[in-house]
Amino acid sequence: MRHLFSLAFYFVILSGVSMPAQTVQPTIMEYGSRAEGRFAVTNNTNDPMTVVMEPRSFSIAPDGRGTFRGLDPGIRVELSTMSVRLQPLQTYWVFYKASAETYPAWFTIYSTFTGMRKGAALNVRFQLPHTVYLYQKEALTQGNVHVTAARYIVQKHRLLVDLENNGSALGRVQDVQLSGPHGEPAMMAGFPLLPGLHRHLEIPWESNEPPTTLKIRFEHFTLKPALDYAVEEAASAGNE
Repeated sequence: MRHLFSLAFYFVILSGVSMPAQTVQPTIMEYGSRAEGRFAVTNNTNDPMTVVMEPRSFSIAPDGRGTFRGLDPGIRVELSTMSVRLQPLQTYWVFYKASAETYPAWFTIYSTFTGMRKGAALNVRFQLPHTVYLYQKEALTQGNVHVTAARYIVQKHRLLVDLENNGSALGRVQDVQLSGPHGEPAMMAGFPLLPGLHRHLEIPWESNEPPTTLKIRFEHFTLKPALDYAVEEAASAGNE
């Protein structure tokens, strides 16, 4: 079993009322190939709630947003239960097994909480994720990861970074650090880098002095690309 990471996805569907404090823990797990895991669903309210679990596949856009769909046919997920009725303040553990025809693979088990709030005419309905990554045997190598752009926009105090994974392996950026000659570095939390994926990062920079060093840290290597500097962001082709 690989490391447990903090929240990466947090998608909420809410119908006309404020969201009660429900939780799914942990939110992300990583495994080498086959997975045998569990997650807890908790009802922190004083009213009963029904929780329905559904595995779904997803893709990640360059800006980091996830797009979800039905579970891909090459991924097999077995859940100990597909639904549960939670009493007030109750926690319930859901167990699962997962494997895939080819690796790497990834999916999310969405837990949809539904309940009638007292005095409200509408049901409360929202979703919380437990995301699973199944890794390949060979780790992502530095030769398959490329920084195609790292440009600091002076007027906006912002670094724009384009990062590509041209290989077939799944990897994870541990963290991103932007530093300058003085002051505290700017940090960005880690994220998965899917095979064939292009990620676009925008890192704010507070100091009046431009940053000088960018470090993108993976498990087995660190990228330190040279920075370009521009007074303002280049216009897109459609605006030229």
